[in-house]
Amino acid sequence: MGKTMIMKIMGRASGKEVKIGDRVWCDIDLSTARDFGGANCTLQFDEITEKKGRVWDPEKIAFTFDLQAPSHSEKVSANQKIIREFAKRQGIKKVFDINWGIGQHVMLENGLVKPGDVILGTDSHMNLLGGVAAFATGVGNTDIAASWLNGTNWFRVPETMKIEVTGEFGRGVYMRDLLTLMVGDLGAGGMDFLAVEFTGDTIERSSLAERITLCSMVTEMSGKIGLILPNGPVLDWLAERAGRDGDLVRRRTREIVPDSDAPYCEVHRYDVAELAPMASCPDAPDNVKTVRSISGEAVDQVHIGSCTNGRFSDIAAAYDVLAKGGFKVSPKVRTIITPATREVMARCAKEGFIEKFLEAGVVFTNPTCSLCTAEHYGALPSGDVGCSTTNRNFIGKVGKGSHTYLMSPASAMATAVRGVITDPRDILC
Repeated sequence: MGKTMIMKIMGRASGKEVKIGDRVWCDIDLSTARDFGGANCTLQFDEITEKKGRVWDPEKIAFTFDLQAPSHSEKVSANQKIIREFAKRQGIKKVFDINWGIGQHVMLENGLVKPGDVILGTDSHMNLLGGVAAFATGVGNTDIAASWLNGTNWFRVPETMKIEVTGEFGRGVYMRDLLTLMVGDLGAGGMDFLAVEFTGDTIERSSLAERITLCSMVTEMSGKIGLILPNGPVLDWLAERAGRDGDLVRRRTREIVPDSDAPYCEVHRYDVAELAPMASCPDAPDNVKTVRSISGEAVDQVHIGSCTNGRFSDIAAAYDVLAKGGFKVSPKVRTIITPATREVMARCAKEGFIEKFLEAGVVFTNPTCSLCTAEHYGALPSGDVGCSTTNRNFIGKVGKGSHTYLMSPASAMATAVRGVITDPRDILC
């Protein structure tokens, strides 16, 4: 029997042949913590080692300040200070402070993520790095602290689901719409502890941003990791960002190609040719309907950004809708756009997007995780309804008593322009 991608990745990291269901210790290529949770990781490490211990490899540890950046309270500021002081004491140089943006995206841009890597982090959406075939997973603070001691962690080798996607998206339809359809089809438990390989001509043509979107929502179906083999421009970009490790990026990619007789527990097929804009309705990601079927619903706030849809192409899609809509958002709707990283923000500035957004009445913020939780500026009050490109819409997620629709950046901007939920094709086409 052949091997799936996750079997090959875990085999390399554990140094032995693995089978589905095996429990194996894997060497960690990168262990990360963000500002939220990172302070507890450092405190646990110091408690275990009585402040005398050294991390196993400071070059393989990174901190990202992305959830609450810049700090909005003294408590958050104190936690960020704890992390900075720990990093200095341990000789950890990879500290991406409040001016960088969302951690996973920042690490990608800085060449820290390679195909086949095993990466830990204190974020449940670490697995978006599977978009470049890295096995990245969110874990608890104790697992992070333990990995800093030994450079290892144990995992169970999961079964793999295969999803084949074919066809070309129509005008106003995007990878986010396909992903939303999948969440509705498979449900919140549809990928329970599975690795998922995304394949097919649609995937092979997809951009890095589209792959990030697809893999970031695997969490919402209880999946362990979504994996896409880098190819074409995505592979070239990864190799370039990796610098002197560019050849390693290409070699690793060849090594983790799944075998022709690899075992899959399920196979699903999608053709996107007739796909329509989709939305996750309150109050669960798998409560899915077409945007057209809920059009006309009033909303109070629109947010475009997050680890799922905060890349430049996401913001450009929203910009296109705004342009077609006359460069003005409805005065009834508070509209907020948050780029994923400062690199994305800089490009938005270079392209002239930010000025036009501001003129249209949009709030364009610094790069952060932004309105993923109620801990950010822009939290919704009870009774308000929002549209967002984030990944979760559980009741109260961005404010007690509020409700959220999840949709693509184009659908969100169309809603902002018209003041009610709107299919973007009504503006674009």
